Amino acid sequence: MDKSFCANRPPDAFRNSQHDDVQAARVRTHVPPAPPPRPRVRKSKLKAQIPVRPRNINGRRLRRRRLLYPLLAGSALLLFLFFSSSHDLLSLPPALQGLHPLSRASIAHLVRPRADEISGLLYFVTQRPDAVLSLESAGAGVGLDPAKPIDLKVYEGGDKVDWTKAVKMMNAETPLVVFSKTYCPYSKRAKELLKNYDLVPAPKVVEVDLRDDGDLIKAILTRLTGRSTFPNVVLLGKSIGGSDQLSELHREGKLKALLEVAGLKVQADIKVPERQS
Repeated sequence: MDKSFCANRPPDAFRNSQHDDVQAARVRTHVPPAPPPRPRVRKSKLKAQIPVRPRNINGRRLRRRRLLYPLLAGSALLLFLFFSSSHDLLSLPPALQGLHPLSRASIAHLVRPRADEISGLLYFVTQRPDAVLSLESAGAGVGLDPAKPIDLKVYEGGDKVDWTKAVKMMNAETPLVVFSKTYCPYSKRAKELLKNYDLVPAPKVVEVDLRDDGDLIKAILTRLTGRSTFPNVVLLGKSIGGSDQLSELHREGKLKALLEVAGLKVQADIKVPERQS
């Protein structure tokens, strides 16, 4: 630059020209201006800004319970089937003895519903009226103890009985069974009351005192129903009591409905006695 030119110019004009020269040089070299500095953010604030997905703890617990409860229920069912109350705790039921634990026959015996012992006793007295129980009955093994549960094979008498069909047949043909004694006044009163109902099918009366195994039948019946006196009225395999309970149901007007629900037809016109105030 010419010194004479610079000397003749004022200082402010000189500075402006230098600024213009710098700006022109930046344009020629395409140097962009420096960006402004970014503000510094603390890590704690940065973490607070990031959304955190909450942990679904209750959902996990619910899924675990859904898996745990069926396993517990299945285990309890298997224990109940294998160690029923009618057999020793550490022995299999007689129906499963001699079978392989994983065979199809053993699984079928577990799945197929078996009748209760009261069904076996009712089958014995209604379907085999001429048969007699004894302490040395066939299938009892070491001997028959009426104070302990008895296997259904004893009541079968050597025959193969489909208990599912047998129970359905007894519920249809003999739903009401009366265990009675010929000389008992309470038995006579209960039989007379049921006779007035004119039931179809008629009640099956078992005179225990006329049977040779009467004492054995009484002991078994006492253990199964909790009643040691006569009469003992059994409806669909459940004891509904004796003469007093039967009379009470009649006075309250509940006996007819109870019999009809069990499948019996009441043909007589039953009038409920009026209660005395």
